[in-house]
Amino acid sequence: MHWQIFRALSAAAIAVAVVHAQPQNPGAITNFIKLDAPVIALTNARVIDGTGAPPRAGQTLVVRNGDIAEIGDASRVKPPEGATMIDLSGKSVIPGLVMVHEHLYYPTGPGIYGQLGESFTRLYLAGGVTTMRTGGNTNGVMDLKLKKLIDEGQKAGPAIDATAPYLNGPSNTLQMHVLKDADDARRQVAYWAEMGATSFKAYMQITRAELGAAIDEAHKRGLKITGHLCSVTYAEAAALGIDDLEHGFLASTDFVADKQPDVCPGQAAGQRAIAALDENGAPFKGLVKTLVDKRVALTSTMTVFETFTPGRPMPRGLDVLLPELKQQFEQAFARTARNEQSLYKTLLPKGMALERAFARAGGLLIAGTDPTGSGGVIPGYSNQRQIELLVEEGFTPVEAIVIGTLNGARYLGRDARVGSIAIGKQADLVVVDGDPSANVEDIRNVETVFRKGVGYDPAKLIESVKGRVGLW
Repeated sequence: MHWQIFRALSAAAIAVAVVHAQPQNPGAITNFIKLDAPVIALTNARVIDGTGAPPRAGQTLVVRNGDIAEIGDASRVKPPEGATMIDLSGKSVIPGLVMVHEHLYYPTGPGIYGQLGESFTRLYLAGGVTTMRTGGNTNGVMDLKLKKLIDEGQKAGPAIDATAPYLNGPSNTLQMHVLKDADDARRQVAYWAEMGATSFKAYMQITRAELGAAIDEAHKRGLKITGHLCSVTYAEAAALGIDDLEHGFLASTDFVADKQPDVCPGQAAGQRAIAALDENGAPFKGLVKTLVDKRVALTSTMTVFETFTPGRPMPRGLDVLLPELKQQFEQAFARTARNEQSLYKTLLPKGMALERAFARAGGLLIAGTDPTGSGGVIPGYSNQRQIELLVEEGFTPVEAIVIGTLNGARYLGRDARVGSIAIGKQADLVVVDGDPSANVEDIRNVETVFRKGVGYDPAKLIESVKGRVGLW
């Protein structure tokens, strides 16, 4: 009996010792917080406010209880007594990025996507993304649950507009449901809306009847639907009431000569037609007018197309990946570099020109990154790169920042609180070393990311996942 008691006590003691020996939760939000105070004064900052207004130097921003309480010239706005003071001389403050074609998965094998919500949300935040839409979901509940946990302050990451699983017709993708008919499309929208999805995405093999039913069902609930289309043309989708179209014009099949109704002619056919398209010709201008008149937004995702294009720079951030995934992409990158006949050498600049024409015609251009393809589109790093690529398209750095912040917030219906820097708005801010309005690459120099007035340390967020992205 005494021996049994001794054994029980010993086991309990060992268990306690093991518990105390365990490291702190490596995903705990407190591990990544750099600054958290009721009142914060950011002084001597250059403010690029996300509205398209010229940058303003020598500004003081007062953040109180998570909101922007004051902003103005340092000579006029005095830091409140007791405020935590941060001198930002030589640095800029921009709104938190609002990116709308993000994923919480990544290509890990042939036709298979690994679910990487834990590491990806940290990387997005580290790169300056404070609000994002998951533009497609191959898991089901993970996106929805992470949205909830981040909203509750239990995890570090951007606010998430959570898209339901793809709405698609017959395909070989193992992680996608195949719609049976229009009624099934309605059922899927109703089910996932009830589960907590706040957005929907149609995919390449959907029919017009299915898409129309999905749009109608989503709109009944006040929710939006986007599409990476092929079987349905952009003009057809606009007539049905779609809210957004993904990948600029590079997924459009409107100009395929022998396009059959409800049949995807293949991405290659659509892209060959786009590569030959005249941006000043009547057919393209007619499609742009249709989209603008129907208020259909367009999402630029030049980051993923850049990885398909020979002669482009190696993407940043690969060192966060598992060594096997890093090597996998580097091999794909080398193959791409050797393909001198690649259509993307023509398609990438053409896609940029078409997006620019759409925006100049009054269309709402928004931005995302799409970490799919053969890899190499790394959350956070790629969001910064997307802003740089918008400048390559012909937008000024200030205009590119608007596309990556306020335009996204407007599309999501969140612009009353986020997307620009103004008194009364949520303090979702990115502090960068340098002046991205003069040198857009300075947007890479993220020092602090504020979400709801709490400052996060990008270096700690990145270090927490470095070399392990691909596991979780």
